[in-house]
Amino acid sequence: MTTPTLGPGHTRDDYYALPDDGLRYELLEGEITVVPAPSYDHQRMSAELHMALHAARPEGLVVLAAPFDVELEVTSVVQPDLMVVGRHVPEQRGLMEPPLLVVEILSPSGRGRDQVRKKRLYERAGVPSYWIVDPEVPSLTAWELRDGRYEVAALVSGDEEWIARAPYAVRIVPAELYA
Repeated sequence: MTTPTLGPGHTRDDYYALPDDGLRYELLEGEITVVPAPSYDHQRMSAELHMALHAARPEGLVVLAAPFDVELEVTSVVQPDLMVVGRHVPEQRGLMEPPLLVVEILSPSGRGRDQVRKKRLYERAGVPSYWIVDPEVPSLTAWELRDGRYEVAALVSGDEEWIARAPYAVRIVPAELYA
């Protein structure tokens, strides 16, 4: 299934002028995309990961869940599934600088968008850590920004355990995200 798009050639001004019609939109490199509602498995994994990130976070950091705008550039405003930011950073409407961590949970309609386009955007914007969770496996792939490029920091699936170091220490076991 393809998601409807508006354009290329749009900017954040077009994005912020969209009607409050109950739909979720993202602006990816000038293209406005309608983002479908997430699946049950997606939401389960998101909730479990949110709780794990929240429980392990150091003082001064906060874990946020979609929908919440992150303006990466004038032609890209996204709504990551989860993100970690400094408590002082967000504005009420959205985030105007890169989060410390972005997590995207794959869905059938968004696989390419998350694995290619958003990864490229997050890397270009300087997001230090980017994780993709795949509910179908279940698995987690983590990238860390090194010298301006993403390098794989972890690839774990099923009952494999990974202790993240960035943005802070947190234990992740993909199978446990189905709790």
